[in-house]
Amino acid sequence: MSLYLIGDVQGCDEALGRLLGEIAFSPSRDQLVLLGDLVNRGPDSLAVLRRVQALGGAAQSLLGNHDLHLLGVAHGVRRPGRRDTLGPILDAPDRAALLDWLRAQSMALHRRIGGQDLLMVHAGVLPAWDVATTVACAAELEAVLRSPALGGFLSEMYGNEPARWSDALTGSARLRVIVNALTRLRFCTAEGEMEFETKDGAGEAPAGYLPWFDVPGRRTADAVLAFGHWSTLGWLSRPDLLSTDTGCVWGGCLSAVRIGATLAERELLQVRCPQAQSPG
Repeated sequence: MSLYLIGDVQGCDEALGRLLGEIAFSPSRDQLVLLGDLVNRGPDSLAVLRRVQALGGAAQSLLGNHDLHLLGVAHGVRRPGRRDTLGPILDAPDRAALLDWLRAQSMALHRRIGGQDLLMVHAGVLPAWDVATTVACAAELEAVLRSPALGGFLSEMYGNEPARWSDALTGSARLRVIVNALTRLRFCTAEGEMEFETKDGAGEAPAGYLPWFDVPGRRTADAVLAFGHWSTLGWLSRPDLLSTDTGCVWGGCLSAVRIGATLAERELLQVRCPQAQSPG
């Protein structure tokens, strides 16, 4: 059995199909984790959802900011954006089943491989969170997404405040920090204050900010963190990190990483994607 991690698909179903063929993925033998943003901006988000759903228990997906945006639009709490490509999902006869499947996916996943922790998120982890805290915070959010309170949460999900975590946070403010960290984070201060405007690469941090994974004393430093979301960062493989968003929807590659018996054993597999949109 092999474990494969795949970065942001964003509606590029043709590329996803080619990549699964390239890795000879077998649902009866292998496991697949998609690191969020299955949908939006690309040409066929509906086909992506149907393809991944059809893989059953062989595939798990994290929820990214675009996936949560789809739920917000579907529940009428957010208008579609000018560049959204979500219409075919919203008009599909199996819309309800697809959205129910999506809201049942995870905000973070944790596995123990070769004696080391693998923590998978869409975007980032706050420096004050260890692995257990991250998984617990994700579970808080997952419970709301799967409950009748979903509509109320989505109506209060958007916004940049609070910008910093506190254990004392409650209600919508607490959930907003959790969702922003797990699905939007790129840069933060050493104290964990998040910044959301900058979308450039790691070397373009605003004054006073760092890439979240370079904050000194980060409490997940002993784990391997696998994430997507940051196409301008691109592929990055170092002992404690795997960055997998290689800009498929922007004309880059769709990337898969095969994890071996230990987290140091990694194989990168990629297919080119013909999309040619401008980031924004």
